[in-house]
Amino acid sequence: MTEPEAAPAAASGSDKRNLAMRIAAAAVLIPLAVAIAYAGGWLWAALVTLAAIGLFVEWLAIVGFTGAMRVIVPGAAALAIAGVCFALRRLDAALIVLAVGFVAVAAMAPERRSWAVAGFLYAAAAEIASILVRLDSVKGFAALMFVLLIVWVTDSGGYFAGRGIGGPKLWPRVSPKKTWAGAAGGFVASLAVAFGFAVFDIGRVGPLLVLSAALSVVSQLGDLFESAVKRRFGVKDSSHIIPGHGGLMDRLDGFVAAVVVAAVFGLLRGGADGVGRGLMVW
Repeated sequence: MTEPEAAPAAASGSDKRNLAMRIAAAAVLIPLAVAIAYAGGWLWAALVTLAAIGLFVEWLAIVGFTGAMRVIVPGAAALAIAGVCFALRRLDAALIVLAVGFVAVAAMAPERRSWAVAGFLYAAAAEIASILVRLDSVKGFAALMFVLLIVWVTDSGGYFAGRGIGGPKLWPRVSPKKTWAGAAGGFVASLAVAFGFAVFDIGRVGPLLVLSAALSVVSQLGDLFESAVKRRFGVKDSSHIIPGHGGLMDRLDGFVAAVVVAAVFGLLRGGADGVGRGLMVW
């Protein structure tokens, strides 16, 4: 085999190994996430808080604050304390703690302050939104699963459609591997989630179709946003904590964008204790 022939073969083997790791990691992480989401309460608050802290630390590493404990500690502490407040259903206290954390991070990051603060806001928004969507005792779990499933099928549908169809690149300067075919495939797959929820009488098909379409687009924009940040700082993966997926930001970028938009929409329709109903009841 010549060198030109060996290179594609090696790439194909690497892709297959990467796909196998992605599937294996998903097979473990998805059921665990669903079980904790179903349990809700302090278990969900704990998982969300740990994820938020991980997002903050990875963001700081990407923008050049690796090992900068003066920035990491106050931000992580604020996210952790806010998580305890959320678990106790003290939303007011959690927001106050996060506001103090914002000030502390800004004060302790004299260089690239805007990037450090943006990372804290990114993690805090993910924490707040994920808690609020699940907080509703009536429709919280259904609403959270709706968002999660949209993100998952958008990602999976985009991956397989992009690999199988190929074609023009979506935004090659930011994400060279993403194609318009992949974006369309993920979008179409997300609509199946709305139909599935309507079939099981969890919501009305019309509004859920609109909502799933919007969240699918937002999820893909969140993915592109994270790719743009990494490219700005010349980073390939946010970390290597998840086999085949990279870091938490690599895995949760679409979810963060989608759940924040979902939480805002549900909050406007259902109030702080009825975000789930605001999303699912029409």
